[in-house]
Amino acid sequence: MGRSPMDRSSSISWKPDPALDLPMYRQIEAYIRQKITTGEWSAGYRLPSQRTLAAAMGVNRSTLVTALDNLAATGMIEGRHGGGTYVSGSGWHSLAHTSLPNWSEAAQEGWYYPNLPEIQQINQAEFRPGIIRLGTGELAPELMPSAAFNEILQNLSSRTRTLNYIEPQGSLELREALALHLQTSGIQASPDSILIVSGSLQALHLISVGLLPRGSAVLLEKPSYLYSIHAFQSAGLKLNGIPMDEEGIDLGYLDRAIQTAKRGSGENGDESFPLLYTIPSFHNPTGGVMSRERREQLMSLARVSGVSILEDAAYQELWLDHPPPPSLKANDLEGRVLHMGTLSKAVSPGLRLGWLVGPVPVIRRLADIKMQTDYGTSSLAQEAAASWFADGHHASHMEQLRPELRKRKAFMLTLLQQHFHDIADWTTPEGGFYIRLRFSAEPLSIRRLFHDCLEENVLIHPGYLYDRLDTKHIRLSYAYASFDEMERGLICLAQAARRLLLNQP
Repeated sequence: MGRSPMDRSSSISWKPDPALDLPMYRQIEAYIRQKITTGEWSAGYRLPSQRTLAAAMGVNRSTLVTALDNLAATGMIEGRHGGGTYVSGSGWHSLAHTSLPNWSEAAQEGWYYPNLPEIQQINQAEFRPGIIRLGTGELAPELMPSAAFNEILQNLSSRTRTLNYIEPQGSLELREALALHLQTSGIQASPDSILIVSGSLQALHLISVGLLPRGSAVLLEKPSYLYSIHAFQSAGLKLNGIPMDEEGIDLGYLDRAIQTAKRGSGENGDESFPLLYTIPSFHNPTGGVMSRERREQLMSLARVSGVSILEDAAYQELWLDHPPPPSLKANDLEGRVLHMGTLSKAVSPGLRLGWLVGPVPVIRRLADIKMQTDYGTSSLAQEAAASWFADGHHASHMEQLRPELRKRKAFMLTLLQQHFHDIADWTTPEGGFYIRLRFSAEPLSIRRLFHDCLEENVLIHPGYLYDRLDTKHIRLSYAYASFDEMERGLICLAQAARRLLLNQP
């Protein structure tokens, strides 16, 4: 299956050295030649734009153009109709290799969809020195429990089994600890019904390839985090967005979507039923919480319609003043709900550790697929997590974390009132990380705003990542940026937005 070309902008850390006797354009020639001759930039590879390369290398565009012209004269690179500069697949290259692999073409033929261009840019920009990350959905390093994990890892160093493989469903010790932890939120789950995964993304991938036939419908809130990734689309599943109101997903729309999906599966001779993916607590990106009454109504609708539910509880514990209503899984008496949790949000994304709770046959099926893909989540991370829960670190960490997040949320809301009161409105979340900002004064290009801010080293998350038709919203996070970064970043964002509003036709 062919794919549209991916965004070719690339972070290049190399720069020519002006102190050398060799002219800078010659240094650039040598650098690009080395990339090509070693095969790192293979035939058909599209070079980043001249503007991107010149900025990354810290040179004038004329210097870069001289180097590129010389490389083109030797046949190493070529311009193509429609724009862009590519590594040549003919000329000198064909003389050196009788059958040259076209890795660039192969990279477009795989069945897994590439990330959206802005997601690729965000993933690269997050590691740029000096960047202010106003949209990042993770804790700031100073909010992570580094001291506690250092102590845990030191204790684990004396345990010889830490470096061994662990059984397919994951460490029994960790699953037992999680079974006890889940009871605190009303979920009754035995260790046999728990699968340890390498973060929520792996759980989504396993479900998409292990439980759902190609062409199946996945229903979800719109907007939703799931629109920003391609786990389900790449597996040939169809996403169907359902509107939301202040209490959560709209059940009238959902009921009609379920009936439509069921009729479609019947026409294909497929008896499978649609899956609903939902984030009921501190929704990403809206920050909303599904009401208790709406949760009860949703479970009733699920029982009547036969729909299964994948509950993403990544933010469930990140309440600030009072806990959200009980999770959907806590009220599941039929094994209808798959419950997905993670340590990435409340503790540390670097652990790459999450869990999935569900009926034993489902868990065993997904565990078997997982063993075919990675042979198990890191045993060291699992044993560390088992100690984290069993020794009481998690509860104490959450008690310390919530006041810090409350302060950050209050500070961001104060800044928004100061700098955006006349051009935007926003949500006031009860937990999680996110404030959803909507520009209300006049329409402006959110895409242009994203790129203008990025040029100023301020990174935001545009709303169209979570709903392709969203032209008004951005997602802000108060969890990562420092207080100083929040202030500087939001001032920059406000100035960029006002410039765009002034220049609207």
